[in-house]
Amino acid sequence: MAYSSLFTLSLCFLVLFPGCLAQLEQVTDQSQRQQQQRFQTECRINNLNAQEPGRSVESEAGLSEYWNRNDEQFRCAGVDLVRHTIQRRGLLLPSFSNAPQLVYVVQGRGLHGAAIPGCPETFQSESSSQFRGEQGSQRMSRDQHQKVREIREGDIVAMPAGVAHWIYNDGESQLIVMILYDTSNQANQLDENARRFYLAGNPRQQQQGGRQRRRESRQGSRSQSRSRSQSPEERERSQQSGSNLFNGFDEEFLADSFNIDNELAMRIQNRDDQRGIIVTVEDELRVLSPQSRGEEREERGWDRDNGVEETFCTMRLKHNIADPQRADVYNERGGRITSLNSLNLPILRYIQLSAERGVLYRNALVAPLYNMNCHSVIYVIRGNARLQVVGENGQNVFDGEVREGQVLTVPQNFAVIKKAGNQGFEWVAFKTNDNAMINPLAGRLSTMRALPEDVLINAYRIDRQEARSLKYNRDETTLFSSDSSGSSRRRD
Repeated sequence: MAYSSLFTLSLCFLVLFPGCLAQLEQVTDQSQRQQQQRFQTECRINNLNAQEPGRSVESEAGLSEYWNRNDEQFRCAGVDLVRHTIQRRGLLLPSFSNAPQLVYVVQGRGLHGAAIPGCPETFQSESSSQFRGEQGSQRMSRDQHQKVREIREGDIVAMPAGVAHWIYNDGESQLIVMILYDTSNQANQLDENARRFYLAGNPRQQQQGGRQRRRESRQGSRSQSRSRSQSPEERERSQQSGSNLFNGFDEEFLADSFNIDNELAMRIQNRDDQRGIIVTVEDELRVLSPQSRGEEREERGWDRDNGVEETFCTMRLKHNIADPQRADVYNERGGRITSLNSLNLPILRYIQLSAERGVLYRNALVAPLYNMNCHSVIYVIRGNARLQVVGENGQNVFDGEVREGQVLTVPQNFAVIKKAGNQGFEWVAFKTNDNAMINPLAGRLSTMRALPEDVLINAYRIDRQEARSLKYNRDETTLFSSDSSGSSRRRD
């Protein structure tokens, strides 16, 4: 609701429709009052498993790994997950999706660009300017494009549905990004599958290669295929068996649309391209960036102001949640947690997503808690931990170890406890609400602390001293150190 309203306003601004600016505040207030409706998905969770990628696809300059979207926990949460490993000078080709995305930078640094519809090219250079990535005295003619952002480890980048974006590795090591697609978001009007529309490359070659290198267990799949004509994954592959978006158009139509010759129109269709979706850039990628030199400048273009620049076009798309100084909860012996929501990154209000990054020290634990208004999709960045997840009627649906590179979904209202292993534990959690709320069951801010003693006495058949121990023995908030005791516990 909120996201579609915003784009309607953007288009309205572009044609200078009378009264649009006056209605902006009214529509924004309405979007805040109305919770965005999500597709109704069945969450019949009886058992959870920590999942690793089920399918990997190699490209010229990197590797793409896909989680099985048909796993029960991902269908419950309405999400799809992909991890891209981009080699040095690797370019993840421009694409857009039918679902909003959160991109988390797991490792490395690079550049990220987004082509937001209706927004001007505010990065401009004169013919004598030097571009980021140029060596020596090489020069280029004038160029202009939309803003390019530097990304680094710990950055979250929010991408609305339908906005094309690309990623380039300009560092010295691998750039690893984890992407969550919120397929149950109202912005997705197709189906529960994340569809990726590429503007370049040949995804058909990528899909064929992926089928040959699938690592998913095939046990049971053959018997299922005998009982039905086509599985969801087969339908997905058939839907994505084409090349890039331009390949479906006639060359003459493309030539007329771009005012180019037919040969160039055929080139952008990439029909014989074997490189995949991550390609190697010769020399360096040359883009305008005010961080690299003072000669480049970002012009707002006030003479071309269409009104959108003050709303959608200038919204921040990224925020770093790995910086220890930005921690929201800190225990010197337990660890830290940093939350990202629509209050500190407003674009999240329109895509209805948020995130959390946590660091647990050795053997420390997070208080038992549950997410009140969202699902939580946990990706393990480093280390290991033991997690227990309990659903309704006290049913334990997960009790095991999670380790680096694995994903586990904790459904809404399911309670979870995390205890770090000997290596410590670091994670990022993607949440399906822009203002996700938790409710701890132990600690200073917990439900148990809020209940009267007599309620606990009668509920658990305990005496008053035991009720007080239950309420007050933990004085931390949500992060508990392993060596805490009733007499030596410290506040967060």
